[in-house]
Amino acid sequence: MTKTVKLRNRPGAEKRKPSMFWLLAGLVLPVWSLMVRYRFTPNSSLPKTGPFILAPNHFSEIDPVAMGVAVWHLGRVPRFLTKASLFKVPVFGWMLRKSGQIPVERTGTMRSTGLDNPISSASKLIESQAGVVVYPEGTLTRDPDLWPMRGKSGAVRLALESGVPLIPAAHWGTQELMPRYGKSIKPFPRKTIEVAIGEPLDMSEFKGRHVDQKLINEATTKLMNAITALLEGLRGEKAPAERWDPTQHQQNETGRF
Repeated sequence: MTKTVKLRNRPGAEKRKPSMFWLLAGLVLPVWSLMVRYRFTPNSSLPKTGPFILAPNHFSEIDPVAMGVAVWHLGRVPRFLTKASLFKVPVFGWMLRKSGQIPVERTGTMRSTGLDNPISSASKLIESQAGVVVYPEGTLTRDPDLWPMRGKSGAVRLALESGVPLIPAAHWGTQELMPRYGKSIKPFPRKTIEVAIGEPLDMSEFKGRHVDQKLINEATTKLMNAITALLEGLRGEKAPAERWDPTQHQQNETGRF
């Protein structure tokens, strides 16, 4: 099992700048810290400045909060590709917009909804030198043992189109706070969430090649392999040799199952 340690908060210039995140941190962190402690692998870090795409595993509906706080602890401001329907929720939707979150339709289609194309929106965010968290699985894993399942192409396409560093990540422990598809959290006793941030994915082998489905599949597999390897270190066990594919198990790829 990979050794993890408690890291000191490392505020960067982005985090020190007054923003909606100050309010969110003031509201969320005191309560969250009563329920959760973090342990990071020693080499876990994010770029101090500039854009990045962080691609973690996903197995609990509370994962975005857990990863958002982890990014904050590492000195950066977290932003997400977020379900467009959440932007319609009173007050919460306003906070999402003010904090720079990016709306995306769950179907992945670019229908005329009044929302920006998610790739275009993310590109604008990246141009502003910010980071974005993208879940490459697209939804909670269907794997019965919570290993990463087959990935979707969003994170890889965004990285290939923008040239921004694509950083694999893994975390373990949120399932103790809120089980997959759980209806409530279990705050006590206090839970430990272990986090591993990997090195930016080496995309050099894909440069100069025509971006077709074969290349996208290769890059997505490489990303999912990196995420799985980080999770293996946190869990101290090997993942199944074959990655879970919902289509091979008569499962929908979105929504509850």
